[in-house]
Amino acid sequence: MKLFSFRFLILSACTFLLLNIAACSHKQDFIAAINPKENDPMMTARIIDVVFSDSGHLQARLTSPWLKRYSGEKSYLEFPIGFKVYIYDSIKQVSSTITGNYGKRDELKRTMEATGNVIVRNEKENKQLNTEHLIWDEIRHSIWSDVKVKITTPDKVLFGDGMESNESFTRYLIKNPSGQMTVKKDTL
Repeated sequence: MKLFSFRFLILSACTFLLLNIAACSHKQDFIAAINPKENDPMMTARIIDVVFSDSGHLQARLTSPWLKRYSGEKSYLEFPIGFKVYIYDSIKQVSSTITGNYGKRDELKRTMEATGNVIVRNEKENKQLNTEHLIWDEIRHSIWSDVKVKITTPDKVLFGDGMESNESFTRYLIKNPSGQMTVKKDTL
């Protein structure tokens, strides 16, 4: 009987010790949560879907598996594992999309910087832009890149050292273009 009591006492002591260790780690997590470091995000969210509108008119929708929001003088949103932006036309149809492996949105300037396998698609005209870095200016409704770009249309593939475009990717200017282009005889 004494052996059983001794084992029970040892088991109880071990259980108590393990519970206290677990409680301590929870206390440390709790303290860290209520006392964030200066460079920690103010907010994090998973599986987000944000709608941008102006005067009740749908302009864009942004989705991402993970969002971090930082506050301060230069508040910004960070999309560390990628994002997708849907840009809508006046009849609420998707006119273009922008995707990237990483994104950072400056909330004051209303610009979004995308890096890593950035793809812009004009869904109506079947055009696609591929690059590694892109800026989207929500106020000017424009996008641009200062690095290598590849633009694919149904009848040609163009390359350049950067580009500027409207956000729906219907009109664009390529810096130092190269590739095969069809030129009409009377335009030369």
